[in-house]
Parts: sequence; C-alpha cells; structure tokens
Amino acid sequence: MNEKTKPVTQSPEKKSLRLAIVGGGKTCKFFLEFLKNEPFYDLLIKPVAVCDIDPKAEGFLLAKEMGIYTTNNFEDIFKITDLDSVLELTGSREVLLELIRLRPKGLGIVEHNISRVLRDLFIKDQRLKSAEKQVLLEKTATDFLIQQANERIAILSPNFLIIEANEAFLRAAGKSKDEVIGAHCYEITHGLSAPCSGSQPGVGCPLIESLRTGESAHAIHQHLSSGENPKYCDLVTYPLKDEDGEVVRIIEVGRDVTDELSSRWKDRIEAIKDDLKKLIQEDRMISLGKLVASSVHEVNNPIQGLLTFSHLMRDILDEGNLSPENVEKFKKFVSLMSTELERCGNIISGLLSFSRQSEMAPKDIDMNEILEQVIALTRHKMEIQDIELRVNFASVPLILNGDVNQLQQCFLNLIFNAIEAMPEGGKLYVKSGRDKSTGNALVEIRDTGSGIAEDDLAHIFDPFFSTKPEGEGTGLGLSIVYGIVKNHGGQIRVESEKGKGSTFLLSFPVR
Repeated sequence: MNEKTKPVTQSPEKKSLRLAIVGGGKTCKFFLEFLKNEPFYDLLIKPVAVCDIDPKAEGFLLAKEMGIYTTNNFEDIFKITDLDSVLELTGSREVLLELIRLRPKGLGIVEHNISRVLRDLFIKDQRLKSAEKQVLLEKTATDFLIQQANERIAILSPNFLIIEANEAFLRAAGKSKDEVIGAHCYEITHGLSAPCSGSQPGVGCPLIESLRTGESAHAIHQHLSSGENPKYCDLVTYPLKDEDGEVVRIIEVGRDVTDELSSRWKDRIEAIKDDLKKLIQEDRMISLGKLVASSVHEVNNPIQGLLTFSHLMRDILDEGNLSPENVEKFKKFVSLMSTELERCGNIISGLLSFSRQSEMAPKDIDMNEILEQVIALTRHKMEIQDIELRVNFASVPLILNGDVNQLQQCFLNLIFNAIEAMPEGGKLYVKSGRDKSTGNALVEIRDTGSGIAEDDLAHIFDPFFSTKPEGEGTGLGLSIVYGIVKNHGGQIRVESEKGKGSTFLLSFPVR
C-alpha cells in the first residue's frame, strides 16, 4: 500500500490592480512604502504613476527612486494603457472633481479618505488565511493611523477603552499618552463616569451605534476644552470585525468643527435677520394699503374744499369788481386753502415716509415721537370707526437705540389690531412711561375690543397663527412685532380676556 503523499498547498494567483496616484506628498510616500511589503493576501496593487505639481514632494521623489513614472500634469496619467484606477491623495475637492470630469470612460477614481482606505485594508484583513498576516495587517493599519496627524484618531475596544491614539488626539485632549491609553474614551473627552448616551440625554454615541449595527456611525459632540469656550468635534466611527463578523475594534476619527459651526450659526442668524427685514417691509406694504384706504376720504375732503374756494374766487374775479369786502374774502379763502393744502401735504408725506424701504439703521430715538407718528397716521381711521383715543405720554423723552421704521411697524401693527378688535367703536389707550425698578421704557396699548380667548394667548406670537377669519389676515403681524421687540433687546407680554379687550405691554432698554 502506497504511503499517502501530503498535499501541496499552492498560493492562489494574486489579482493585479494598476494604480496611479495624484498627490505625491507624505501620504503618498507612506502608501508606496506600505505596498512594498505586499500586505494583501490575494491582491497585488501596482503603482504605475505618481503626479504632483511639487517635484520635491516626498512621495514624488520616492516614486522616482522606485522607477515609477512621474509627472506634474494629471492628464498625462490618463494616457497610460491598462490603468485600472486613480487614487486621489491631495485632499482637494477641486482636484477630485476635475479628475472625475476628465477621466476616460471606465476609469475609477478613489477619493482620498482615511476611513475608506482603512475599511478596505480591514476588509482584506478578513481574507487573510494566517494569524501572523492578520497581526501584521493590524499593526500596519495602526501605524497608518498614527502617521495621519491632521485628524484626531483613536482605536477603541468595544468596552470603550482607548487602545491607541495619535498625536492630534493627545493634543486635543491635553493629556499624555500614558494618561490616555487604557482609559475610557468618555473619561478623556467628556470627563464623564459613564458612556455619553447614558450621561447626556439627546447625545448619541457613535461607538455604541457601530456596535449595534456593525456599520459606520456619525455624531457631533461637545468635548472638554482648556479654554473658556466649548469645542465641538465631528466624530465618525468605523468597526473592525473578526472572521466571525464580531466587532473587535472601533476606529474613531474626530475633526474640530467649532469654527465651522460658529460660522454656520452666524450665517444662519444673518439669514434670519434678513428674513425678518423682508417680512417687516412686506407687512409695511400691507399696513400702507390700510392707511391709504382710510386716508382717501381725509385727503378728498380738503380737495373738495379747495375746489369750492377756487370756484368762489373765480366768480368774484369774473364780476370784475374787486371791492375791499371781496379782498377780505380772498384773504380768508387763501388762508383756508393754505391750511387744507398743508393738511394734505402732511398726510401724503406721512404715507411716503412710511412706505420708504431702508436698511436697519439703529440710532438714538425718542419713543414718544415714534408713537406720535404712528397715531398721526391712524387717527383718521379711528375717527371714522368711532374709536375714542386717549393718550398719556411720558413728560420726558424716552431715548433708546433702535430702528425708526421697525418700531413704527411694531406699534402700527398693535394699533391696527386694536382698531380691528373694535368694529363697533370703543376706546383705545396709548401710554408711555419709565419703569422705576429697571429704568426701561414702557409702552402700553390697551383696547376695549373683543379680546383674546385664553387658549389662544399662548400662540398669538406664532407665525401664521390668526384668530381672524380666513382671508382677513396672514397671521404674521404679531410674530413680526415679537421679532422687532426682541431685535431691540425688549420684552413683550399680553393680558386679555374674551369680550373685555386686550392690553399689550412692551419694555425696551433706554440709553
């Protein structure tokens, strides 16, 4: 009986990947050195070209030493035959987009992303057949992480212990490597005694999420900082699995986004302010329409008087007898006409001034003068609606720093609301004064109208909330009032009872 011969195990033939690299810096150098050791079990990555505009770049020089084709124009690499893919290592989004735009059909572009490269490395790790190669790959991947100093990178265990961390992570934590390695991540970054998701409601932990799903996870956390202002970190976790698919390590990559978030908040605040300005101007146009409608009769009456006087004067002149008595009549007519013309001019000037759009220009203004201007614009509407106006202004100026147009619109909306709440007539009280306890300027606008239901009081400043029938209001008036008051550092509250009228109380800081 023949002895059984031992089977000969042959290594599978490796697949070859011809790769061109755009960006010949430090990362390129490390990648080329990494590939020298043929770390992949069944894949041979062959760099065939390196492109960089800097001929002294580290990776560019190493590529020349290795006999790899080099160029300073990435369009040259598209002429290489049998090229499988291009690895973009500049980190520039513009370069990436240009590569995608100019690439030949079928040529792959691999984006420079540490996390994706690592994931590819560890996917290959699952294919390794020996424990020695698995250990080697883990060590190589760890070294790769540590050499990337731009982002905060740590390797964590499933029980939140920090196994490894790079210099950027240590600098951000303000601790030494001995203090960090072996400590829990939540202790180092948050100063907590338990994981973030359990200690801070509403704060998700990407490590827990990666353990739960086996996938990459993302979150933005507020981290400890040696300065007074908090630091915000954009965290992404990548799970590393063993042959059974169990997560054995978590790679956490963090990026400081404090300045970015701050910039976004500032942009958002500016956008909100711009939107408020637009709403105020649109609301002014609506108010202007109401003012014009009520002012038509007030302007028409003086015009009719002017026409009457002009006809009388013409008749006297036609008689040809300009007696002393007629001269006195002329003087009387001219005086009355002058008064009526001034009245018309004041009405038109007020409407034109109110309709004029201007940028917000804070300046020192007297609150009493603003209230007088608004009352002058609305007085005729009150008269024709049989509303008795009672005014009691402070005897001294109430000077505050604000925008005239916005404050006009604020008080005009409140007075219009009061007028509309008294369709059958009533009383409107407008009062200004000084708060003795705070020194703030106080404005009270009270009506004897229909009032506001108790259930609606909590919502009257909400945008698009209105108690008026459909088609009779946008529901933006009081929300605009609220925005203007807050924009001027003030406070507003309302007291009302259904059927007994409403009182709006406004407080503004004075100079």
